[in-house]
Amino acid sequence: MRGRQRVKTVVDVVEREEAAPAPRPATAPPAPPVDVDPLYGVALLKTAFELKRRPDGSVDEVLSTVLARLRIDEGEFRAFLAQQGGLLAALGQKH
Repeated sequence: MRGRQRVKTVVDVVEREEAAPAPRPATAPPAPPVDVDPLYGVALLKTAFELKRRPDGSVDEVLSTVLARLRIDEGEFRAFLAQQGGLLAALGQKH
């Protein structure tokens, strides 16, 4: 084995030009950003837990109760939910 050499692999690196990302189709303009309170996520979790615990309760009723307990402004929270699109549907409410 003294005179043998290991086979070496040679790789030529060719740099390609990256294609520009495809432009997104125009949709409705995004809603202005709403200030996100760190408690919004907590409110969503508490609402989901309450809905699971009390399946007979309405989403609006449970959500209002949770927001009142956490002292979160309901109008601002609902604006946040509207901006997120689909979170209310995920909680079981039809809008």
